[in-house]
Parts: sequence; C-alpha cells; structure tokens
Amino acid sequence: MTTFGGGAASSGLSARPLSWSRTVARESVHRTSVAEVLLTDVVRLAEATFLTAAQWPRSHPTFPPAGDGGHSRLMIVETLRQLGIFIPSQFFSVPLEAHFLIKDLFYGVDIALEPRLQSGATDITCLAYVDDLRPTRDGRGLRGLRLRIRLSVGVTTFARAGGNARFLDAPTYAALRGGMLGPSGPRPRRRPTPQAVDATLPRDVLLAHGAGGALELDPADHLHPFFFDHAGDHVPGMVLVEAARQAVAVASDGELLRPTAFRLRTPHFTEFDPPARIECFLRNDRQASVRFRQGASDTAAGALRYR
Repeated sequence: MTTFGGGAASSGLSARPLSWSRTVARESVHRTSVAEVLLTDVVRLAEATFLTAAQWPRSHPTFPPAGDGGHSRLMIVETLRQLGIFIPSQFFSVPLEAHFLIKDLFYGVDIALEPRLQSGATDITCLAYVDDLRPTRDGRGLRGLRLRIRLSVGVTTFARAGGNARFLDAPTYAALRGGMLGPSGPRPRRRPTPQAVDATLPRDVLLAHGAGGALELDPADHLHPFFFDHAGDHVPGMVLVEAARQAVAVASDGELLRPTAFRLRTPHFTEFDPPARIECFLRNDRQASVRFRQGASDTAAGALRYR
C-alpha cells in the first residue's frame, strides 16, 4: 500500500464547459507546491462519470521531454493520482483528513497518438469513471473505489489509466502504522548516474547499489520537490513507479527507458528503512517485471512493456 493524499467535499451534476484557466486548490490533490498541480477542472456528467481537465507543462525540472518531443509518461500517473484524490473528496464525501492508499494502478499509451510538445503547455481532457464503490461498515462513507480514466488531446484519445484506492480515517491509519517514521536522512551510497536511468539530476535518482551490486530503493534526496512534496511515513506510490522504471533502465543497460504500459500492485507499505531490495527481470526485449522486497515480503510488484 502507499498513500495518495487528502481533500474536501461537495456534489451535484453539471454540464458547464471545462476550464484550463487555473489549477484546482493544491490541498484538494494533496500537493504542497502549486507548481506541481496538474488538474484544472472537473465536471460531473453523471453519478459516477466525470469530464476533467489537466494541463501538462512544456517543461518540468524532474521529467524532461523525450527525444521525440513526447511528455514524460509519469504525467499520466500523476494526473491519475490527483483525480484519485479530487473526485472522492469533492464528490463522494471522503473527508480531508482521510489517508488515500493505492492498491494497484495501470496505464497504457498509444505512441502514435500521444501528444508532442507545442509552444506552450498541453491541455489534457480526461473522461473519468468511478465504480466498485465500497461503503464503510456504518454505510455513511466510502472505504474504497476504482477509478478509470481515458486521456485525450482534443478528440484524440492517446492513453488509458486506472487503479483501486482504499481510504482510512486518521485514527485507523494511526493504529495501522503504529507511529512509523519517515526517512532518516540521506545516506552516502554508490548510485547509478542520472544518465543511466534517463533522469535529469543526481537528486532524481531513486536507486542505490547495495551489497554485491544489488539494486536498492534509496532516494538520493528525501526533500525532492516532486517525489517528496510533503512529508510521509512510507515510500510514496510515485516513487515506486519511477523507481521501477529506473531499475529496468539499469538492468537493460539503458535500452529500456520509456514504458508504453505499466502496472503496479502494492499489497504492503514499502518502508524507508531498511531500503527495499529491487529485483528486476527482463522477459524479452519488450517486457520486464520488477519486485520490491523487504525481509521476506513483496511490498510492491510491477510489470512494464516497451515499444
């Protein structure tokens, strides 16, 4: 499991046009920095169907454009993450102080249709569907749901994504976690170079070489402006997604860099200490799998497909 974030509450159907004029409140997508908010608007079309707007920046300090001018595909996952907070909190009365936990997520991209960088930011439209609503025992709230989105530019759909989330109130989460702490601070470790994992700066590297050269999940910067935008007591889901991608980049000697499809499940929390071991398996020249292990448990596992 890993945390999504928190939000507020409202309801009501609407057919007004979408707007890309300004971002939603940063608190409603569990971001501290306004600069990291992608979501700009959400319109409810039916009880469980939403038309949503997001804007992907032309440049991002952590995720530069690809050589072909495409956006980083982590923008798909971040758009899903922000909608996975905003929709439950604004339309299904999941309270602000709740903890949003990822159970699993996926995305898939049509490389022939995905947008390329233009002179400005890219306006993204998402059609979002919510189902598998799981009520709390008292029937007054939600303890989980499934969200699926279809991402488009104009009338062209270029990607699909989705996932399952679980919601815990603050007392339940505190009892579950038992006062677990966040990262203890940076450690001097031997790490892959940013170039080896298709990253921009040394602080963007999420891996380190452990005993015998084995890869471990150990972010270089626990104050990273994107990955650690706010404090937490376990490794965030976005870190797991990017660490899986970086692990495959290392295992393939830089041949596999930008997955066109990705799936991740998180049966357990991944703790900061001790660093999780990352086991990477290259299935063929187009597929790979990644497993995060702490002790005898698999805390997360992913499957990646490439062009």
